[in-house]
Amino acid sequence: MTLFRPSRRAFIAGSASLVALHPFSAQAQGAQAHLRIMETTDLHVHVFPYDYYGDRPVDTVGLARTAAHINEIRAEATNTLLVDNGDFLQGNPMGDYIAYERGMKEGDMHPVIAAMNAVGFDAATVGNHEFNYGIEFLMKSAAGAEFPIVLANVAKTKGANPREDETLFKPYVILERELTTGSGETHPIKVGIIGFTPPQVMNWDRKHLEGNVEARDIVETAKAYVPEMREAGADIILALSHSGIGSADHADGMENASVPLAAVDGIDALVTGHSHLVFPSATYAEYAGVDADKGLIHGKPAVMGGFWGSHLGVIDLMLERDGGGWRVVTTESATRPISKRNEDRSVTALVESDEAVLASVQQEHDETLAYVRRAVGKTAAPLHSYFALVADDPSVQIVSIAQKWYIEQMLAGSEYAGLPVLSAAAPFKAGGRGGPEYYTDVPVGDVAIKNVADLYLYPNTARAVKVTGAQVKDWLERSAGMFNQITPGETDQVLLNPSFPSYNFDVIDGVSYEIDLSQPSKFGPKGELENPDASRILNLTFNGAPLDMDAEFVIATNNYRASGGGNFPGTGDTIIFEAPDTNRDVIVRYIVEQGTIDPKADANWGFAPMDGTSVLFDTGPKAKDFASDVKGVKIQEAGDGADGFARFRIDL
Repeated sequence: MTLFRPSRRAFIAGSASLVALHPFSAQAQGAQAHLRIMETTDLHVHVFPYDYYGDRPVDTVGLARTAAHINEIRAEATNTLLVDNGDFLQGNPMGDYIAYERGMKEGDMHPVIAAMNAVGFDAATVGNHEFNYGIEFLMKSAAGAEFPIVLANVAKTKGANPREDETLFKPYVILERELTTGSGETHPIKVGIIGFTPPQVMNWDRKHLEGNVEARDIVETAKAYVPEMREAGADIILALSHSGIGSADHADGMENASVPLAAVDGIDALVTGHSHLVFPSATYAEYAGVDADKGLIHGKPAVMGGFWGSHLGVIDLMLERDGGGWRVVTTESATRPISKRNEDRSVTALVESDEAVLASVQQEHDETLAYVRRAVGKTAAPLHSYFALVADDPSVQIVSIAQKWYIEQMLAGSEYAGLPVLSAAAPFKAGGRGGPEYYTDVPVGDVAIKNVADLYLYPNTARAVKVTGAQVKDWLERSAGMFNQITPGETDQVLLNPSFPSYNFDVIDGVSYEIDLSQPSKFGPKGELENPDASRILNLTFNGAPLDMDAEFVIATNNYRASGGGNFPGTGDTIIFEAPDTNRDVIVRYIVEQGTIDPKADANWGFAPMDGTSVLFDTGPKAKDFASDVKGVKIQEAGDGADGFARFRIDL
C-alpha cells in the first residue's frame, strides 16, 4: 500500500514566505482527511513552453509550467492525487516527429510519457487523439508509463455487456493508498479510477480502428463498471471523462457526455476535457445540471483544466472515515492558470518551468526543432489565416490546391477519373479559443516543415468522396453556419458565431458562390437540419454555369470530414478513395514539386451585397498588415476586440 505524497514546506518562487496548507488540510479534525485531486487534460505533447509552429518560446503552454502548480499543491495538502485526462500523445510537431520520423520501437520511451513520469502522475485515461497514429503506436507509447492508463469504453472484442468486454486498456484501476487524517493517523483508502473517451473515435480514426476495436456509449459503460468497482472495494470513485460538458439529457453515443456521466450513482467526482475550455467558469453558467460557480455537475465536484497545460484543475475533497470506509463531507473545485493576459495584450507567466520536466525531453525537443526547420520550398505570397473566416484565403487555398493535385493523380485510370475534382479545406488556426496569436503566418520566402504543420494542424490522411451537386450545395450550407444571421440595414452586427469551430468552416475550391447572411443557417450546430427552406448559398456556379444539382463530383478532403466528422452532407458513406498519405505530406510533396508556390486567393466566394449593412469580426492584431490585400471584400479597422484581439468592419 502506498502513502499519498506527503505535505512538505516549500518556498514560492521569488518569495521568502512559506506555502500555507489549504484550509481543508488545516481544518481536518479527528477522522477527517483532505484529498486534493489534480488534473491535466488535452496536453497534446506540449511539455516545453514552446510554440514549434512559430519556432519561439511562449508562456501560455507546457506541462513543465503546469508542474510548478503541481509542486505547490503537493506542498499545500496532506494527501494528493494527480491524473491526466487524455489527448497527450498528438497535437504538435514533437508528436509528429516521434510518430513519423523517429518512430516507436519496442522499449522506446515517448517524450510526453517521459515527462509525465517525471512529474509523477498517478493515473491517466486515453483521449480521442491518442488513436491518430494507430493502435500499435499508442500501445508502444503507453507501455512506458509508470502509472496505470485506464479506458473502459473501447474494446478489442465486445461481450454481451460492458463487463464482458475485452477492453483495449484496463477499464479501471483501484489505487490502494494511505490517507493521513487530521489527528495524524494513517488509514487505508481505495480510490477507484475509470476512464472514458468519445465513441466518435470510430469515425474520426476509422482507418486505424475499424475491424480492430469497438466503442461503447460512455454512460452505458459507466453504469456497468461503477457497481463492479464498488464491489471490488473502492471507497471513492473518480471518473476521467475525456468528454466535454454538454447536454444533461443522455443520448446514446453522445460525444460530450460529462453531465449525464456525473449523474451515474457511485461516481464521487469527475475530471473533464476534450473541449479545450475551463471549468468551473462562466462559460457553463446556463447549463442544466451544472453549478458553474461551485464547480459541481449534478452536485458532484468536477474540473476541466484548459488545454496544452494552460491550467491545472484541482478538486478538494474533505473525507471522513465512516466505519471501515470513507465518505465525502464537502468539496471545492478550481483551476490554476500558468499565465495571464494583460490589458495591453501581453502575457505574463505566473510560474516558471520545472527543470526536471524540461530535462526529461530535452533531446527530443532539440530533435523536433531540427525537424521543423527543414526547408522544403519557397512561397512567393504570404500565407496567413487572419481573414480566413471572412474571405477567400491563401493559407486555405494552398491546402485545397495540393489536395486536388494529389487526388487527381490518385484517381487517374480509375472509374472516377472522368469526374471533376473539387477540394474542401478549412482554416485550423483562426484565433478563437487559441487566442489572438493563434493564426497561420508564413512570410514570403522559405517554407519549412514547421510552416506546413502550421498550415495543416492535424495529422489527417487524405480522402476523396463522391457527391452530387445538391450535396455540394448543402456542404456549403453547413459551412455557412459559421456566420450569425444579419439584419439588412443595421450596422456593426457581430458576424462570427463563436460556438462554430473554424475547422468546420470548409471552403470548396472549384466552384464559385455567395453567402446570403440575411438567411438563417440551414443546419444547426451539430449538423442537424434546422431550417430546411433556408438557402444561404447563392449564385453557385461550376465552370461559369449554374451548378447542376444532379451532376457528380469528387471532393478532396481529409479522413475526419470524409468519415462524417462535423456531420456534413455528402460525407460518412461516400468515400471512394482512402489515401495512405497525410494531408501534410501531400502539401509538402506539392511544394517540393513546384519549388516555389504562389497561392493567391481567387475570391471564389464572398458575401451577397446588403445595402446599408455592416458587420464586425475579431482577428489577430497582425491582421492590419494584410487588410488592404484581401480580395473580394473591403475591410476596415474598428478598434480593439476582447482578450487581445483586434476588431475589423466589413460593409456588406
